[in-house]
Formats: sequence, C-alpha cells, structure tokens
Amino acid sequence: MAGTDRASILKQSLIFSSLSADELDELAKLASERSFRAEEFIFWEGDAPDYFYVVIEGRIKVLKHSSSGKEFIIAFFGPGEMFGEVAVFEGKPYPASAQAATDAKILGIRRQDFISFLATHPQVALSIINILGGRLRDAQSRLKDLAGERVEQRLARTLLMLKAKLGPTIPLTRQEIADMAGTTTETAIRLTSQLRERGIIRSVRGKITILDETKLRLLSEGPPKI
Repeated sequence: MAGTDRASILKQSLIFSSLSADELDELAKLASERSFRAEEFIFWEGDAPDYFYVVIEGRIKVLKHSSSGKEFIIAFFGPGEMFGEVAVFEGKPYPASAQAATDAKILGIRRQDFISFLATHPQVALSIINILGGRLRDAQSRLKDLAGERVEQRLARTLLMLKAKLGPTIPLTRQEIADMAGTTTETAIRLTSQLRERGIIRSVRGKITILDETKLRLLSEGPPKI
C-alpha cells in the first residue's frame, strides 16, 4: 500500500482526522500493513503493547477470556477505526485480545515510533485524551444502563449497536450476542425467537438480520414512562 493510501486510512480515524496532509504523511511512514485470516489473533490479553492498529478492511473483534476459557466479546472495529491504542498510550499490557472476525488488513504503528511522533505533535495527544475520556463516559453510562435496563432493552440495544457496526445482517451466534448483552444464551434464544415472531428480525444459524429497526429501537427505549 502506497504512503498516500495509508495516510487516507489514518485520516478516517477520529484521532487523526484533524492532522494536516504533511503530518498524515509523516505518520503514514511509520505504519506497516499486515493481513490476517478470519479467527486469527492480532494480539492476546496481557501481551506487551508494542503496536496499535487501524483497520484497513474487514472487521476486528476485541474479547476477553474468563478463567474457564469462555469468550466475551467487548467490541467490534471496522475500516478506519483504531484499536489497541489505550494500552499503547498507557504503556500497560493489552487489557483484552484482538481477533480478526473476517479476513482483514490493518495498519500497525509501533509504540516507540508513535511516542516520538506525539512529542512533536502534542495536539494528537490531547485528541487521544479527549476520545478516551468520551469512551470512559460511555462505559459509565452503559454500566448505569445495565443496572436499570430490562433484559429485552439490553438485547435490543446490543442488536442496534451491532447493526451500526456490521450492517443489518449480523454474523454472530445468539451465544455471542448474549455475551455482549450480559445475559444467558437461553434468555437470548427466547428473546430472539420472540423478535422473530413479531417480524422484527430474521434469524438463521449464526446470523441475525434486522428487519424492522423502528420497532427494535422502541423496544430498546423500554416501556413508556408515565
């Protein structure tokens, strides 16, 4: 991939979107392209944060493993989105693992190279701080919601979030969706069956398609407040 193409990929990232063309070119020279097959791991939880990454194409999922080996999907990242930067910025081990959900290409920037870049581009460091602060607020809001939401709301919100990331057809099993919604597989199966009967979704093995986003959004908001 040419340097100009790398720069255009980096510019899609919110953190780098305000950089000048020269600054993007400078950063692009530090980036190296890597390809991964579906289900291949980019890094494991606990690994040293040697690189952070920006997705060129495909999808990456970030997940954690329980002591029993069960996977819990935390987030998905698509083209132009960055992952692994929190650990790089903090200089602490990756807090979760990253795995290719599909065949994927990514750009990797080495931590030491990026730290040197930040030394001469402090506005990027400020941008990262602002974005991480926003993610923290979102996480706190999500935890608050989880405490008060009904399971149906959590499932609907999870499906809407996945649709925004992956499109109307979500290539995940009901067990994976249950993990993301913080419920049991049995409950997810029961609720998705109800959504299918109401014509809100269509489900086949390993795949859910959202048919009526309006009804799903209403369900995510919960019962009307009187």
